[in-house]
Amino acid sequence: MKQLEYYEKKKIAESLTDIAIFSKLSGEELRYVARHMHVFRLDEGDKIFEEGEVGNCICFVADGVLDVIKTSQTGINVVIAALAKGNTIGEMAVIDDFPRSATVKARTESTLIIFTREEFEFLLDRNPELGIKLLKGIARSLSVHLRRTSDKLSDLMLPLYVH
Repeated sequence: MKQLEYYEKKKIAESLTDIAIFSKLSGEELRYVARHMHVFRLDEGDKIFEEGEVGNCICFVADGVLDVIKTSQTGINVVIAALAKGNTIGEMAVIDDFPRSATVKARTESTLIIFTREEFEFLLDRNPELGIKLLKGIARSLSVHLRRTSDKLSDLMLPLYVH
């Protein structure tokens, strides 16, 4: 994973417009948030983070495809999701200090926009109104992920009680 120092902050802001977390932000707010983000280029197979390690950032897919991999109780690695442009991974890491719940690897060459917990907290301290908008966006994103997971789980579980 290589950090792209030359990536324009304007281009970051433009990429963020496709991401639901930022849907309630004005153009000026997006540009402000973009100044606190970093861009990384990944080669196919690069690992972004590993299940069990402590997270410190949220990642936004600017291009490419990422695989989300979960280790089953029997030790088998299972791809539980494929994330493409506009998707978000690691939202919980800017909120809590718990270990990562899955491993994420680049399926293809990819570009990630990364927002660290430190930059997020700095932004919250400096601009609480904007911070609230971001927290609401993260909460919406987590809600969508939870609903999707619940739907998948209900399809896989044997019914305990049928009406």
